[in-house]
Amino acid sequence: MEQSFENMLEQLESVVKKLESKDIVLDEAVKEYKKGLELAKACYMMLENAEKVLVKTQE
Repeated sequence: MEQSFENMLEQLESVVKKLESKDIVLDEAVKEYKKGLELAKACYMMLENAEKVLVKTQE
């Protein structure tokens, strides 16, 4: 099941908070960073698709 944009954005914000923490170990930071990249890419793609839909409806 595909996650909502809002849900992925919340997860991305959580990743950022973890990465900003001074208590995170390097291995965990790398794992969270990769997760954040995947979430950011998915959010970006959803926004691009929404923009395409909006552009088509305006034509």
